[in-house]
Amino acid sequence: MSYPDGDAGAWWKPGARTKAAVRSALDLLFPPQSLDGGTATLSVGLEAAAWSRIHFIDGPLCDGCGIPFEYDLGAGVRCADCMARPRAFSRARAACLYDEVSRGPILQLKHADRTDLAPLMARWISRAARDLLEEAEAIAPVPLHRSRLLGRRFNQAAEIARPLARMWGRPYLADAVVRRRDTGTQGGRSASGRRRNVAAAFTVPPARAAQVEGRAVLLIDDVMTTGATLEGCARALLAAGAARVDVAVAARVKEAASRTI
Repeated sequence: MSYPDGDAGAWWKPGARTKAAVRSALDLLFPPQSLDGGTATLSVGLEAAAWSRIHFIDGPLCDGCGIPFEYDLGAGVRCADCMARPRAFSRARAACLYDEVSRGPILQLKHADRTDLAPLMARWISRAARDLLEEAEAIAPVPLHRSRLLGRRFNQAAEIARPLARMWGRPYLADAVVRRRDTGTQGGRSASGRRRNVAAAFTVPPARAAQVEGRAVLLIDDVMTTGATLEGCARALLAAGAARVDVAVAARVKEAASRTI
């Protein structure tokens, strides 16, 4: 069964307006606390001092995987890893580095039902991936397997991708890519192990192929570690006829050594 916008059980879940109204009422009774455990804030997010600790990626960066460079090497330059092993997706951008500061709001979204944080991350991506968004002809989220979707009740990538597509007036392809087997967690696997784990795990259903054929598709996820999952999705989209696949995420791991985490 397919669920709109990548949500499971959408028929019983409250709508976005209802959830926003309830959260606003609760905020009056219990002023929102900053995500980093500081004092109350006026809205969802971090304390002002915490914003300065987030390592937003403004460039210079690798045009292929989006990893930040120490020095500006010129436009369109790619890192050694991207030159040695070209990826299935054309280009990637990340809003910030995944570290002890950015980890908090991302895990809150993913595991604590804080879907109200998704539009914030969509705005982060909008700024970081402007060049990719300008060329994108459609936006699609990395999918969850049905069993994990039923347990979590929402797909965090879809929660970010949907408002981003609205922001840019791009078609939102909720179910363009599906995960046909449960790959489990990628945590604890090496880079090669991650690639093997997601090999042939993604596909574009025949009924959705017309949505991607000939289009430049921007694929959205919350975090990029080795990029194995994003590559698996990109291969599925390209096999279905996508003209190009780019990638944008809220955060990415920086060091190659930590990509095995």
